[in-house]
Order: sequence, then structure tokens, then C-alpha cells
Amino acid sequence: MATSRDLLLLLLLGQFWAGTGADPEAVVCAGTACYTAHWGKLSAAEAQHNCSLSGGNLATVKSEEEARHVQRALAQLLKPEKPLEAKMGKFWIGLQREKGKCLDPNLPLKGFSWVGGGEDSLYANWHKEVRNSCISKRCVSLLLDLSLTPLPSRLPKWSDSPCGTPGSPGSSIEGFVCKFSFKGMCQPLALGGPGQVTYSTPFQATTSFLEIVPFASVANVVCGDGAESTSLYFLCKEKDPNVFDWGNSGPLCVSPKYGCNFNNGGCQQDCFEGGDGSFRCGCRPGFRLQDDLVTCASRNPCSSSPCKGEATCVPGPYEKDYTCRCPQGFRLDSSQVHCVDVDECQDSPCAQECINTPGGFHCKCWVGYKPGGPEEETCWDVDECALGHSPCAQRCINTDGSFHCSCEEGYVLSGEDSTQCEDVDECSDPRGSPCDSLCFNTQGSFNCGCLRGWELAPNGVSCIVSPVSSGTPSGLPQEEEKGEREGSTVPPTTTSSFLKDSENTSKGASTTRRPSLSSNAPTASALLEMSAPSGAPGLWAEPDTHLLTAAAGHGKATGENSVATQSDDGTDGQKLLLFYILGTVVAISLLLALALGLLVYRKRRAKREEMKEKKPQSATDSYSWVPERAESRATENQYSPTPGTDC
Repeated sequence: MATSRDLLLLLLLGQFWAGTGADPEAVVCAGTACYTAHWGKLSAAEAQHNCSLSGGNLATVKSEEEARHVQRALAQLLKPEKPLEAKMGKFWIGLQREKGKCLDPNLPLKGFSWVGGGEDSLYANWHKEVRNSCISKRCVSLLLDLSLTPLPSRLPKWSDSPCGTPGSPGSSIEGFVCKFSFKGMCQPLALGGPGQVTYSTPFQATTSFLEIVPFASVANVVCGDGAESTSLYFLCKEKDPNVFDWGNSGPLCVSPKYGCNFNNGGCQQDCFEGGDGSFRCGCRPGFRLQDDLVTCASRNPCSSSPCKGEATCVPGPYEKDYTCRCPQGFRLDSSQVHCVDVDECQDSPCAQECINTPGGFHCKCWVGYKPGGPEEETCWDVDECALGHSPCAQRCINTDGSFHCSCEEGYVLSGEDSTQCEDVDECSDPRGSPCDSLCFNTQGSFNCGCLRGWELAPNGVSCIVSPVSSGTPSGLPQEEEKGEREGSTVPPTTTSSFLKDSENTSKGASTTRRPSLSSNAPTASALLEMSAPSGAPGLWAEPDTHLLTAAAGHGKATGENSVATQSDDGTDGQKLLLFYILGTVVAISLLLALALGLLVYRKRRAKREEMKEKKPQSATDSYSWVPERAESRATENQYSPTPGTDC
């Protein structure tokens, strides 16, 4: 029975709780905490304020076991008289992320933390990927289908959203869940006869059904059925350190009328009746009756499996206490009955990357490295350029943790991963051809060539007039003979260049100059040659099908002469045909112009010579002179008058 001091405390607590108007919310108590579920379209801040008024916080969900306790509280709340419409509802819990704190995808809580404080938990049950927003505060709620009763196999998912404001809690917010923690719990009161027990908790909840009752709760017991009834009040208090009891002994509301037939006499295990209608409680072997004479406790404190998860129960001395121990790689949490993983990677035991695992860890090397031993505590560089394994087409240079490729002269790196080498076309360099005349690209190099009548200079790039071709005006017989003698073909020249060369040769001009063809001249194998022999009275032309003489470029200047090779590529063939046509047209045009010029020149020259041969004339040159003859006396005219007579 309660003492006078306890009765006074009960009276004061009853007046306080009566004034608060406690509502019959859904309540579930387990371990050392109670969870309450509430309806209310409130913002997260308003919900937290309501929980704090009763001495708690928005609920934590730090383990799957705790998630089931919260789910049971929600299941009690979602039992209305009329079924709710099928829609999704959200209930706030105490997981929040402050403004300015960003998402951390490597953590189970993604950078969120519990409003009640404490360590971050490993358990998470996110509905979808958390939004990465650092400019506003984010809060978490439980997502439920209001038309379905929560089942143990379907734990509510977590959803993050804005925390809402007063009057605008947010989309689909229907309520919240609170959590209240206590230093200890009492066992529910057992009735040995008809009666009813009502518990009033410190967090202003009143209920008749609790698996365990939190410390400082008041129990109102009404015994009897009908008119004869009595009321009893009890207080859950701490009897000894970590021992909580109601302060009464024996079953309540005992009735000789029912004996052990009513609720097993209020006994937890065995009920033994006496001959006079009385009864008493007893315990099975391996258990002992506690001081309330109703409940039984195991003689082995570990028989009730007080340690959870990975924790192992170890009995204390005299079998009155126990301790929980964790395996290697784990440690006890604040409840001292659960084990949490130890993050060994915080001590940096690995050479490069450390990956934490439940109860342990393992090391990992970065890309480009391999473990240096069985303990994986060191990492060695991988030689990607090793013989037979090089990823590069030509040259491979190994680096610490990686590699890079390079190409030989005349090639450049290509490919998506820059491991292949592509030939450089030196003849198409926009800065200009490396050759003075003809240029022929080859794999990794190039060749320079010259027109007919020219030969490659010792530098392998420039062209000089061939000594053989300069000795004859036409250049045809000796060049052909030279080509046959040396086993190579001599490149023909255009008509204009040939005539110019012949004229300069006859006047003793210098023989070292560039050919008339530009540096980007076509790589044709044959050009039409038109030439006019010196001193010929008329224009003479002869087509020539000799090939171009090409000297091997020094290849980048090697200095060795060779015959230019033609590309077998189809594109080069088309270009060659086009150059044939253009070369023919140019040659004919130059020939016609030369013929016309030569004709005009010859007429003018003939006229000048004719003028030189004539002498200067006087005015009398236009007259004719009669040949002189001897003077003689004129024959007398028979009709002439006789001397002395008048005519």
C-alpha cells in the first residue's frame, strides 16, 4: 500500500495531469523509452515544441527495433472508427539538417542529425535519394498510407522535405511522433481479482495498456465489480539503484471467491491455492519470486536475453547482475545493451584507402597501384608499360600510379584515350611545305622531289638545275639518255620554264635557281612537255610522258636521293588525273602564247634588218638618168631657113 508521503505526491501529480487535459494518444513503452503518436498539421518546429512541453523530443529511429516501436504507436493511432481515404500521410520525426549543412552521401543519415542529440546511428530507411540543398533547413518525416494499418514487415520509409512554417506545415503532413526517455521502468500491476488499472504517465498520457510503465507514473487501481469497489493509488519509484517498483506486495484485488481462477491469481508464473480460499504465487525452477510476490526473475540474469544484437550477456557475481559484451570491432552504445560498429578507418591503418565494414575493415589501393603484401598495408605502383602489356601504340612512359603515351617523330597522339599514334602530313602543313618544289608524304616522314631538268640539292629540300640538262637547248636527248643510264625517270618541265632555261643557258646564266612549279605542285607521274629548239624557224612541240624525278626527303632531311613513290590511295589517283588535265591545258595555253609571241618577234626583227640594209636617199633619187653619149652636130633640117633669110 502507498504511504502518506506517496499519497501526497500522487495527489499533486493527479491535480497537475488533470489540469492538462490528457488525451488518449497512442502510447508504446519499451526498453527505457515511450513513444506517442499524434495527429496535427504542424510544422516541424511546432511539433518539436509540443513534444518538449511534455519533457520529450521528436522521436528518434536509430535501429530497426526502435522503428518497430514507432510503427506500433502509429498503428494504434491509425485505428479510427471509420476507415480513412487512401492517401499518403507524413509524420514528423526528430531527424533534421540545419541550414548551411550540405548532403553527405557517404553517411547513412546523409548529414542529418537527431534533435535530441547523441551519436549518429547506422540505421536508415530512406524512401528515395535525399535532395542536396544547403540553403535551407530540411526535416524528415515517416511516409505512411493512411488507409492501411502498419505491419511489422512494412516499416515506414523516411522522406526529407522543407520543415514548414506556422500555418503552412508542408505537403501531406498529418502528425508527429514523440519520444520520452526514462531512467527506469516498472512492471505493470497484476490483478488477482476483478478490477481495472489506469496509468497516468509523466508525459500526460493516460492508458490502461502498457507493457512496462515509466518511472514516476501513477497507477489508479479500482477493485471490485458492481457497487462494492475500492480505489488504490500506487507510484512507480526507484527502490534501489536501477531497481524500480510500485512499493506493494502481493496481487491486487484478491478475491477468495475466484482464487487462482481469475487471471491466474495475478501471478506471473504459478499460482498455489490454500485450503481456506487463499492463494500465493510461485515460480518455476531456475526462477525466484521477487519482492512484489507476483513476478518472477531468473536466477540467471542472462536468461531473459537482456543484451541485444551482437552483444553477449555475462552474469555478474551472485547471479544478481549482468553485463553485455561486444565482439571485436564493436562497442556498447549508450543503452549498454546494444553493440555498434567501431570505425577503424579513423585511425588510418591503410596506406591509401580504408573501407570500414561491420566489425572490421579492409584496405584498398588506388587505381594504378596493387597491394604490396598479404596484409594489404602497402601499395605498389603498377607498371602499365611492362613488356607485352603496354597500352600505347608506340612509346609508353610509366609514372607513379599511372602512365602516359608519346609518339615517334612524324606522328601525333590520337584516339579517345590518347594511346594511338597518327601520321603527320607534313606536306599539308598550313604554315607551308617543307620542300621547295614537290612534296610527298610518307608514314612518319616525307620526301622532296624536283621537276624534270632539276635535281635535289644536298640539303634534300631545295632543287638545282641538272648539269646534264643545261648543256643542250632542248634538254630532251641528254635527259632521256641520263634517265636510261641511271635507271630512273627524269621529270618534265613546263614549256615556259624550259624556254627560260634554254635562253639563260645560251647566255651563260647561273644554273642554281628554284623550278617554276610551286611548292604545292601536284604529285603527277607524267606531265606534257612542250619545247622549242633554238634557232628553229617555226614553233616545235613534242609531248613527253616521262615521270617526275623525286629525291627522298631528308625526312625530315635524310639527304639521300631516291625515286618518289606514288600513293596507292584512291584519292591520290583522282588528284593525279585532275592534275594531268590541268597540266595539259596550261601547257597548250603556254604553247599558243609562245607561238604568237615568237611570230610577232620574227616579223619585227625582219623589218629592222631590212631597214638597216637601205641607204639614205636624196630628192634626186626619184628621177631616172639617161646614159651619156658623144656630142655630135645636128643634121641640118631640110626645112630650116637658108642663112640670111627670114623665117
